Amino acid sequence: MENKFDAIVIGTGISGGWAAKELTEKGLKTLVLERGRMVRHIEDYPTMNMHPWEFEAGNTKTQQLYKDHPKQTRTGQCTESTKHFWVNDNDHPYNEEKPFNWIRGYHVGGRSLMWGRQTYRLSDLDFEANINDGFGVDWPIRYKDISPWYDYVEEYIGVSGEKLGLSHFPDGKFLKPLDLNCAEKYLKEKIYENYNDRILTSARVAHITEGTKPGLGRVTCQNRNLCRRGCPYGAYFSSNSSTLPAAEATGNMTLRPHSIVYEIIYDENEKRATGVKVIDAETNLTYEFFSKVIFVCASTIPSTSILLQSKSNRFPNGMGNDSGELGHNLMDHHFIIGAGGYLDDFSDKTEYGRRPGGIFVPRFRNINKKTKMKNFVRGYGYQGGGGIGLNSIDSVKEMSSFGPQFKKLISQPGKWGAGLSGFGEILPNHNNRIYLDYSKKDKWNLPTVTFDAKLGNNEYEMRKDMMNQAQEMLERSGFKGVYAYDGIDSYNFGHGIHEMGTARMGRDPKTSVLNSNNQLHSVKNVYVTDGSCMTSGGNQNPSITYMALTARAVSHAVSELKKMNI
Repeated sequence: MENKFDAIVIGTGISGGWAAKELTEKGLKTLVLERGRMVRHIEDYPTMNMHPWEFEAGNTKTQQLYKDHPKQTRTGQCTESTKHFWVNDNDHPYNEEKPFNWIRGYHVGGRSLMWGRQTYRLSDLDFEANINDGFGVDWPIRYKDISPWYDYVEEYIGVSGEKLGLSHFPDGKFLKPLDLNCAEKYLKEKIYENYNDRILTSARVAHITEGTKPGLGRVTCQNRNLCRRGCPYGAYFSSNSSTLPAAEATGNMTLRPHSIVYEIIYDENEKRATGVKVIDAETNLTYEFFSKVIFVCASTIPSTSILLQSKSNRFPNGMGNDSGELGHNLMDHHFIIGAGGYLDDFSDKTEYGRRPGGIFVPRFRNINKKTKMKNFVRGYGYQGGGGIGLNSIDSVKEMSSFGPQFKKLISQPGKWGAGLSGFGEILPNHNNRIYLDYSKKDKWNLPTVTFDAKLGNNEYEMRKDMMNQAQEMLERSGFKGVYAYDGIDSYNFGHGIHEMGTARMGRDPKTSVLNSNNQLHSVKNVYVTDGSCMTSGGNQNPSITYMALTARAVSHAVSELKKMNI
């Protein structure tokens, strides 16, 4: 078995796929390691065309699902149609000092197959936030450093969206936006009439809305909204349909599934990493693979766990952990809060297809002095959408109409309505952390992860405004039956599926783990480009930032290899 390569990539999700594509296209013989099973585009999407009635329980949560996924079924992610993409919680245990919903997919493609596809750039409002308000450490980059890489990634993956000209919500290289329905258009117009500091737009999503994009037959979205089952059209971006096929086409990629990386090998004499140690998940045999450069892209928690387990005389507390910040500053996004209501209008309107995207209201708090809030820093946006509700049936009508009349009754549409769901930033906080428990091992005899993180006062104060403003916007817009809600009782850290920050970038090696190029400060041939690198989270969905940082880091790594600097 070949065990020497130019580069090693750990993980095949959003970041790993991009690392594989960029490294191989630049000519490097690259080993790509995935801890889970192989998933091939189209042929390994078993539920991609199934109707709800073809599932045993109508595509809901069965008792077996609750048994196999006791933690992931706390959310709405895990159902019959996607259960094959979510890990079995019992086979992959973790520990909670405080509740944490860790949503995981261990297979080739990772969560790029199941992500929500919301695609928003960070801006200098985000990159300068920490230094301006004193929370966390300063980002070592600014928008100008990553903007060309946002362009590069967007042009490749395909992102639909509307240009707005807002400096704190940067425009990108967009395909035509997905159309708003009548309720959403109505809400957009009313917000424009009633406010001068906010706007509603179509969600920016990684979907091809015109033409094609590189990969395995990636064509225009068919408006099925079955995305998380795997898209046979490749209309939304995933590693499986896009970046991994590109890497494979070069002839420079060796893809090895069932490969659990548990340690990065460090050479104390050369002061560099030389390779990785791997457990074969099927045979339990161990292997070592060697390379000139290593990209750690296993997603935030696994990547940080690998670094923490990579101990040596030089790094007794984990590779690159001179600052003691490795595993700390865990972030996510907080949500499950907002408002909803209905309209008496548009009873003659209906919808065509199932559009795979909703609406977005960009941040409008703490943008400048005029919008500065007294009770909290940073900000939030709104996601959500409008649609036709189900016809409301009371039990008396139902019983008296049982039979053909009942079928006719329930087939009649209800009223049009809309909802605004807040999506807010969580501040970086050293006390929000993960750590390894060596007294509780998994079935590969590796330490398990323990989560210890909670929302702070800033988030709770922000939530009050998130709920109140959602209610106010709908009421001012003329919606009826407006109700506000705060689902804090059903929110746990991790629920946003945007875990970030545990190996953060920074200017000072004493307070951060990575430098401005995503290199470990103290091990220059190890790059970390997934969510663990984030210095702050903004209120935007972060995946496009991971992709851009990965492409940028590969460019730097290849340049440094040619100069023999790493």
